[in-house]
Amino acid sequence: MTRFLYTLLIILLLPYALLHLAWRSRRQPEYLRHIGERFGFYASTPRQPLIWLHAVSVGETRAAQPLIARLRVQFPQHQILITHMTPTGRQTSVELFGDEVLRVYLPYDYPFAVARFLRHFQPQIGIIMETEWWPNLIAACREREVPLLLVNARLSEKSAQRYARWPQLVRDSLKKLSAIAAQTQTDAARLQALGAAGVEIFGNLKFDLEPPPSQLAAGAALRAAIGARPALLAASTREGEEALILDALQTQPPGQTLLIIVPRHPQRFDAVAALIEAHGLKLARRSGGAPLGEQTQVLLGDTMGEMFAYYAACDVAFIGGSLLPLGGQNLIEAAACGKPALTGPHTFNFAEATENAIAAGAALRVASAEEMLRQARQLLSDSTRRDTMGEAGREFCARHRGATEKTLGLIEQAMRRSSASPPLPNPLPAGERG
Repeated sequence: MTRFLYTLLIILLLPYALLHLAWRSRRQPEYLRHIGERFGFYASTPRQPLIWLHAVSVGETRAAQPLIARLRVQFPQHQILITHMTPTGRQTSVELFGDEVLRVYLPYDYPFAVARFLRHFQPQIGIIMETEWWPNLIAACREREVPLLLVNARLSEKSAQRYARWPQLVRDSLKKLSAIAAQTQTDAARLQALGAAGVEIFGNLKFDLEPPPSQLAAGAALRAAIGARPALLAASTREGEEALILDALQTQPPGQTLLIIVPRHPQRFDAVAALIEAHGLKLARRSGGAPLGEQTQVLLGDTMGEMFAYYAACDVAFIGGSLLPLGGQNLIEAAACGKPALTGPHTFNFAEATENAIAAGAALRVASAEEMLRQARQLLSDSTRRDTMGEAGREFCARHRGATEKTLGLIEQAMRRSSASPPLPNPLPAGERG
């Protein structure tokens, strides 16, 4: 597929894109806000030279946190623009960075929309987190001499197979990137098989995340509210997993253990609450702020931006997205907080990090929800084993730190090369700013 045919296809799919926004807005009304931004119309205007970073959703935004902190120190004369594709990613940016950055939606990959985006903001450099493939955006950056870097790149086997269906388009896009920094050797090999050249391996930026003191304090307060009871956290659960865990709980009554469920997607909070009550379990919601009585069996983590607090408060953590073939979630935050991690059989999105954590003694793999509860109970009754696994997790994280500094060096090199030639003068006419 050539870029012309790709562009023709996405133009034909425009009605679907609008219907998709309307459909998603049934659960998240925020999908109908800022629609103009998705087509290149923006109200916010930068006041300084601009560094643009794209973080599609929640995970990428959190992973970017240490890099953004270093960019603000290293380039104080620049403003940071973060672009997202989801409302939850945008809200996470608000919680992490407040007014310290600009934030907008990245436009859909229509040539007119990406051209407006680049003319309006005129970034000196673009940084794409993990793996986002936008052929027209990449080509437009190359045409305007805006360096575009793919950093913290990861590519599952499933995604690599999907991209391989359009070999010429993917290869041409990858070659237009100014630099690529992959998380692992496996990620680099998959990118190279698709046509990427000069891929460097820097590790995962998430290893450089330090639990914020405010989150640790919130976790300590939650732990005090829980009391002496053991606490099992089911973190970042996906649709279908809560039912599996709650069904397993029916055959293995929780006793004094408090189960904390934190769904991955906030639009599902109410549905999960209803599911818990349908299983006859005594529920408390974190957002309600009510005291946790001893009769409370399940705490629903229905707040945003508190994942480190939940990890700090629990004794054992199950990492969601892994009981069903969804690819899993990252267990680095659990390891950084020194908590033993349990993960299901499906971890293809974070395969190497998961296998390395298991090899380091920081995590255990389970085959089912029933086995997860059995393993959790064994750990909850064995403080020595929990402490050993927790310390192994901290050491595992410490051994893999350093991706932020390497990535910062790559950005500095690209910025120096870019500054050798003046930026193209392409401001929007006043009447087109929106």
